[in-house]
Amino acid sequence: MRLSKENAYDMLTGVGILGTGGGGDPVSFGKPLVDWDYQRDRVYEITDPVDIKDDAFIVCGGYMGSVSVFKSVGDMLETWETCFELHEAMKISERITGKKVNHLVPFELGGTNTTVMLSLAARAGITTVDGDGLGRSAPETQMITFVGYGIELCPMPVVSKNGSVVIVDKTTSPALADEIGRFAVVQDGGVGANNHYFQSGAQLKKAVIPNSISKSIELGIAVKGANANKTNPIDAFLDTMGGQVLTRGTIEEVKGEDRAGHWHVLVSIKPDDFKGRFEVVVKNEYMMAMSDGEPVVMFPDLICMHYPDTGYGVMSSDLKEGLDVIVTAVPAHERLRIAGSTEIGKKAFSPERYGHPELEYKPMEEIIGRLH
Repeated sequence: MRLSKENAYDMLTGVGILGTGGGGDPVSFGKPLVDWDYQRDRVYEITDPVDIKDDAFIVCGGYMGSVSVFKSVGDMLETWETCFELHEAMKISERITGKKVNHLVPFELGGTNTTVMLSLAARAGITTVDGDGLGRSAPETQMITFVGYGIELCPMPVVSKNGSVVIVDKTTSPALADEIGRFAVVQDGGVGANNHYFQSGAQLKKAVIPNSISKSIELGIAVKGANANKTNPIDAFLDTMGGQVLTRGTIEEVKGEDRAGHWHVLVSIKPDDFKGRFEVVVKNEYMMAMSDGEPVVMFPDLICMHYPDTGYGVMSSDLKEGLDVIVTAVPAHERLRIAGSTEIGKKAFSPERYGHPELEYKPMEEIIGRLH
């Protein structure tokens, strides 16, 4: 399926919500990249996982760090015409394996990390899988379905903005590759690209979150239509994705810091509908929602934060006191939950990774009751 520019815009609206606060800003980053590519006759094309050959060679990838280190989006796009770090990482993957990459699969849904993979595929003359490894965004490379389905994270080539290349060949813990790669890019330019999770088409079909890009387009169309028709965009979101509203309210406090390449924040929201305390734990993405100090939704289930008037997603970097928000929750895809229940997945997805080693994941349905 070849995406029109309008399809790509709708996708950006969808991933801007499903990205759970992270994955890159669809407005300040995603749209300029789409415009840039389509002006140069690069067209994004997605392939349904069921149509991918079993012996195809697929790599996953994306960006680490912050694209804010570029002087401007325009400067970044100009730079990428001569050195696109993600393409360099793919070339290294081909050199390591001796195979030509047939398809790319995005690590996650997000305004940056979905769009850059579509852009790379268009530049390389291949297609992007209509799917990703999460059906949302996540702050760390091991937080993905693939780890639970026997697909190895390493080798992981990392190419920094300034040109350093680090190849993480093997690690002794699921989080270590991400920590090494993030350290490398933070030390050499602040941003970089990686490839990982080399897999066959047969492996992909068992592990990928299928059709998540087309689902993002569907969601974008639904929310856009609600705004055009002056109907409730949150209802449009829930009709498309399922799930439920957790709270509506006003942000009272945003407390946190940048640490080791992540944005660690605790967001306090004053609810409109009850007198209790509602908080969201952020590690780049919205990782856990709490009511009166008790977890109600935990990663990998999706916590989405919306602007009430449009239903569009609120990036975690845009959180501020006085902002009115609606918080919704959607169960994670079953494949992501299965991955998180494996021995390696329990370590990779652990609440310890976002500051709560005392907790264990429970599906949102078990905590807050049957979904509406």
